Amino acid sequence: MKPHSSRNPRNPQDLRNPQDLQNPQNPPIGSYAVDTRNGRVGIVMGYEGPYVQLRPYGGGREWDVEPEAVRGATQAERLSAATAYANARSRGELP
Repeated sequence: MKPHSSRNPRNPQDLRNPQDLQNPQNPPIGSYAVDTRNGRVGIVMGYEGPYVQLRPYGGGREWDVEPEAVRGATQAERLSAATAYANARSRGELP
């Protein structure tokens, strides 16, 4: 039998990694973030060792980013990523 967890998966604060809680400037899991090295927008999937793992908007392969090269995405950056994804799908470039 699995032990009961008191963490609520619907509450983004409960999904934060303990390492993330130690550095409140790291974006929480599930939030949109920007890789400042190249401007790519992704969704924070987790923390692996010293890295933040981002996944592209719409899915795809995750990539690792140093925490100092990640910041939260603005509304405009989120909209731009969503538009780029929708345009690529309409052109048949994505499934």
